[in-house]
Amino acid sequence: MESYFIILLCIASFFAGFVDAIVGGGGLIQTPVALILLPNVAVSSIIGSLKIPAFSGTSFAARQYLKTVDMNWKLLSMMAVVAFSAAFLGSNLLTLVSNDFMKPLLLVVLSLIAVYTFAKKNFGIHQEKNLTPTKQWVLAVLMSVCIGFYDGFIGPGTGSFLVLGFVAVLGFDFLHASANAKMVNLATNFGSICLFVLKGKIIWAVAIPMAFCNALGGFIGAKLAIKKGNGFIRIFFLIVVLGTLLRFAYDVFQ
Repeated sequence: MESYFIILLCIASFFAGFVDAIVGGGGLIQTPVALILLPNVAVSSIIGSLKIPAFSGTSFAARQYLKTVDMNWKLLSMMAVVAFSAAFLGSNLLTLVSNDFMKPLLLVVLSLIAVYTFAKKNFGIHQEKNLTPTKQWVLAVLMSVCIGFYDGFIGPGTGSFLVLGFVAVLGFDFLHASANAKMVNLATNFGSICLFVLKGKIIWAVAIPMAFCNALGGFIGAKLAIKKGNGFIRIFFLIVVLGTLLRFAYDVFQ
């Protein structure tokens, strides 16, 4: 593989880690770049290789959040186990079938997310705790299954979906949602990595240098998100969702 390909992938991975640390969706940066630069590589191998830098960047971002944001460890532990299992199954399915049928559905979902977030100015600004513990756990399990499977099967945008789920479904503010989303995202990435390692789908020559760059981007992004707070994260979230929307629209209508 040409060295400049790896350099371009590393640059994309840095920005992916930076964006992902703030609101998720870093895969929407590095995945298209990898697909363009590695056109002759199986999609499952590309997705599998990108899980290594994704896990690395998410780990560094999560470490920064853990220093300043309180976590509900009982809830997170349950979500992590469920999300890990769902991602493992989703990645297994990716090695067997095509996933193009998901893009039109995601286009509609992302359109609704963008409109709702833009219209509701206080969305994710204040934390609401009006769920009973039982209802919160049930919703958390459903969210972990759906998003975990999606991450294993397709991947890009998972961090944003997790942030959205913690805000819209579980009532977190954006800062706590971003922090908790990182912990669940670690579990989904690890579930996929386990499957892809077993299947021999990871290209380590690409994955390892990208992992270092993604980690650096995640470290910087998380520190910026913690410093700037909810308002900044909300704006960044909107930008990433709109970018995701345009990307899927291109894939659907090209």
